[in-house]
Amino acid sequence: MARKQQKKSVETSGKRKTAVARASVKAGQGRVRVNSEPIEILQPSLARRKAMEPLIIADAMNRLAKVDINITTVGGGIMGQTDAIRTAIARGLVHYNGGAKGQDEELRDEYLRFDRSLLVNDPRRKEAKHQLGRGARRKKQKSYR
Repeated sequence: MARKQQKKSVETSGKRKTAVARASVKAGQGRVRVNSEPIEILQPSLARRKAMEPLIIADAMNRLAKVDINITTVGGGIMGQTDAIRTAIARGLVHYNGGAKGQDEELRDEYLRFDRSLLVNDPRRKEAKHQLGRGARRKKQKSYR
């Protein structure tokens, strides 16, 4: 009895500050959607260009072979979400194109050469406000005389 071949799907995530993006990469018609809207209408235009960087690199290497990518983002601001989106897309494409061996080494190396933050989450967080001041670093001046 022939076994039915399952469609491959990869789930990945990306983080930046308090923004989290979860991406699902599966075989399809080449659609990339962010929160159920095409990535081409993402605003502002700087965020759109930045979010599409991993797609442009993968397309130049012929690794963007008819895949649908669905991304959902929560938390953070516009640019934090954008950085989380690009990390989720890049990780998803590396794992999707890797096949049984796990990762596509050539695509992974190209992403790392271009920008390390495409594959690695940014661990930096906002510093908390401290006592005796109005912010994380600002303090009341003290006089010794």
